[in-house]
Amino acid sequence: QLVESGGGLVQAGGSLRLSCAASERTFSINAMGWFRQAPGREREFVSAINWGGSSTYYADSVKGRFTISRDNVKNTVFLQMNSLKPEDTAVYYCAARELYRRSYYSPTSYDYWGQGTQVTVSS
Repeated sequence: QLVESGGGLVQAGGSLRLSCAASERTFSINAMGWFRQAPGREREFVSAINWGGSSTYYADSVKGRFTISRDNVKNTVFLQMNSLKPEDTAVYYCAARELYRRSYYSPTSYDYWGQGTQVTVSS
């Protein structure tokens, strides 16, 4: 139900824009987010946005470099990634949920996941 696009290979300092669309309007969205997982590491929170208001959330490691935004009409969330670093290299996953939960940062707070898109930043 979540279809991601926009990953790829970029040099350090470059930019990429990820997109994630809810392909079928089979659920009402409360929030959407992005997580990432590097080889040998656990899945970690990157950013999230709630659907009814304008609140956004970021991991400390990406604050000031990444920007999350949404298109409510198209049920799509975007992640603009600037000033990319080699340590940003990971598979990036889109996530969505229907019901409010206090945490935006835990993977267990989300009900639906995309297939993942690879982001590779070369030094």
